[in-house]
Amino acid sequence: MLQQLKIVPGFNKQATESGAEGQWTDGDNVRFRYGLPEKIGGWSQLTASEHTLPGAARSSHAFTSLAGEKYSAIGTSQGLFLFYGKAFYDISPLDTAITGCTFTTSVAAGRTVTINKTAHGLAIGRYITLSSVSVTGDSNLTAVILEKAYEILTVPDANSFTIEASTAETGVGMTAAGAATVNPYYVVGPTVQTRGYGFGTYLWGNSTWGTARTTSSVVLEPGNWSLCNYGQVLVATISDGKTFTWDAGASNPRTNRASQSTTNYVTTANPTSSMMTLVSDRDRHLFHMGTEQTIGDTSTQDAMFIRFSDQEDLNTYTPTAINTAGTFRLDSGNEIRAAVAGKDYNLILTDTAAYVAQYVGPPYTFSISQVGTNCGCMGMNSAVAADGAIYWMSNSGGFFKYDGTVKSIPCLVEDFVFNTDGDNLGINYVTNKIIYAGHNSLYTEVNWFYAKSGTEQINRCVTFNYGENVWTTSSLDRTTWTDASVFDTPYATNYGASTTPIFPTILGITNTYGASMYYSQETGTDQINSTGTTSINAYIRSGDYDITSKKSMMGQDTGVADLRGDGEYFMSVSRFIPDFKYLSGNAKITLFISNYPNETPTGSPLGPFTVTSSTDKINTRARGRLVSINIANDAVGETWRHGTLRLDSRSDGRR
Repeated sequence: MLQQLKIVPGFNKQATESGAEGQWTDGDNVRFRYGLPEKIGGWSQLTASEHTLPGAARSSHAFTSLAGEKYSAIGTSQGLFLFYGKAFYDISPLDTAITGCTFTTSVAAGRTVTINKTAHGLAIGRYITLSSVSVTGDSNLTAVILEKAYEILTVPDANSFTIEASTAETGVGMTAAGAATVNPYYVVGPTVQTRGYGFGTYLWGNSTWGTARTTSSVVLEPGNWSLCNYGQVLVATISDGKTFTWDAGASNPRTNRASQSTTNYVTTANPTSSMMTLVSDRDRHLFHMGTEQTIGDTSTQDAMFIRFSDQEDLNTYTPTAINTAGTFRLDSGNEIRAAVAGKDYNLILTDTAAYVAQYVGPPYTFSISQVGTNCGCMGMNSAVAADGAIYWMSNSGGFFKYDGTVKSIPCLVEDFVFNTDGDNLGINYVTNKIIYAGHNSLYTEVNWFYAKSGTEQINRCVTFNYGENVWTTSSLDRTTWTDASVFDTPYATNYGASTTPIFPTILGITNTYGASMYYSQETGTDQINSTGTTSINAYIRSGDYDITSKKSMMGQDTGVADLRGDGEYFMSVSRFIPDFKYLSGNAKITLFISNYPNETPTGSPLGPFTVTSSTDKINTRARGRLVSINIANDAVGETWRHGTLRLDSRSDGRR
C-alpha cells in the first residue's frame, strides 16, 4: 500500500535519528522554500581575471556613490581593497613613510635587494611600496624597476631588510648607494585567531624562563576591520587601530588610498585605537567602541568605553557646550563585542549584555539603555540586521534577536553548533571573532559562518530562515557576506590558506598569508572559479521510520503497514514514487535500513536509485525495522526541489 512520507521542514539535530521520525535530521547545501527542501543556488568568481586578494577577508561593505557608482569594500588581514566594475583596486592605507633609505645589491645575490635604514622597525612579511627612488652606481635596477610594491622577505638585523626585485642585478651593483622612501602598509593582523604559545606568552613568572609554553590563555586577535559609509565616504577602522576614510566623490577616486587626511573627511583627531567604529546613519555621528578614554593615549583604551563624534563632523570628539560629541561607558560585561545600526537606533552588544543607543538630541545627544542580559555576542561580525530586527550568535550557546525586545530564538540544531562534548565537533570558541553573520534577503535567511572545534578557519554554516522559521546546517565556508541591495545578488568571500594572491601585484610574495576569492552568490547551479566549473554536492537525510501492522476488527494482522509505528515489525519496501517540484539533471535517492536505533544503517541492496524528471516509480528490495531516505546530487547542472515521496511498504513479521 502506498503511503505519503510527510516530513516537516527544517533540521532537527537535537533528537536521535529514530526519535526524529517525520523530520529531516541532516543535510548539506540545502534550504527550505514553501516548506519543501531544495538545493541552494550556485556562485561564480566575480573578477574577470580571477584575481585573489592577499590574506583572509574579515569584513565587507557595499555602498553607492552620489554618481551612482556601486562599490564593495573588502578588508583583509593584509589590507583594504575596493571592488568596482568587475575589478579590484588597492586602497590600503600606508603607515608613516621611512625616508633616507639606501640600497645594497650584487650580481651574486640576483634579484635580492637589501634596504638599509637604522632602526627601521619592520618585520618579515610586511608589505611596502618604494617611492622617490634614485640609483647611484653601476646598476641596471632603475627607479622605474624599483618603484613597486614588495613583501619583506628577511630582516637580517634592526638596520636592514631584504626584498626581491622583478629584475636581477646585472651591473656591478650598489653598496649602500642610491636612496628611497619606504612606505609600509598598515599592519592589520593575523589570518587566524588562536591562542598564543611559544616564547614570551602568558604571565610573567609562569613556567620556566626560556621554555616555550604549551598551553596559554592568551588569545591572539585576528586581523579585522570595521567598514561602514558616511554618505559616499567609506569609513574603515582596523580593529584595535586607527580610522581611515576614502571618498568616492573625489577626483579619480580609485587612484587614491584610504587615509587619515582625506579632503573634507579627516580623521587625524580620531582615537588612535578602537575595537570598532559605526556610523549612526540617522543622526550622522561616528561611534568608536572599546576606545581610548584619552585620545592619542593607547594605554587608556577601555574595552567598554564609547566615544562619539560631533554631528556631521568625523574629526571632532571633545565635548563642548555647542557640539554633540560625547562619551559613555557601559557597565555590564568585559568588552564590547559588536555594534549594529538598526532603523532608528544602534544596538551595542557586549560579551554579556545588549544595549540600545538612541538619538535624542541636545543636551544629552544619545540615550543609552540596557535591554538584555545573559545574551552576550560572539564577535564583532556575528550580529546582523535583517527584516527589521537584529540577529546574533551568543557566546552563551544560542541565538538571539532584537526587534524592540531581546528574544531567544528556539533552535533545533543548537547542540550540533555549540556542544563540543564526545564526538561532536561543535564550534571552536577560540575563533569567536572570525564568525561572520550574513543576511540573504532573497531567501529570508540569516547565515552564521564559523570554524568547528579543532580548526582555525571558517568551514561551517548554520542558517536560520526567519520566513520559514526553520534551521539548517551546511559546509558553506564564507568569511564575509554582503546582502543583495547595492548589487543584485549577495557577494561573499572565501579564504584559501594555500591560495596565492594575485592582486595587488606584490613582488617576492611568499604566500604566507593565503588569499581570498570574491563570489557572486545565488547564480546558477554550480560553483565557477578560475579552476573551471564544478558541482555543488547537496543532500538531505530524514529521520528513521518504523511501522505497526494494521489489525482487522478481529485483531488479526492485515499485512498493511502503518508508518510511524513502534518498530515491533520489520517492514518490506517494494517500491517508491518520487515527487519533485522541479528536477534538473538527476537526483539520487537512497533508502537506508537498520534493525535497531544504534545500528549503523546500510543502503538498500539495489540503491542508490537514480531519478530523472521522467521517472514514475522505483522498484526496491528493502527490508528492516527502520528506514530513512536520503536525497542527493553530485554532478554539474543538477538542481532540485523535493515534494512528498510515497512508499509501498508492508509488515514483514517480527523476526
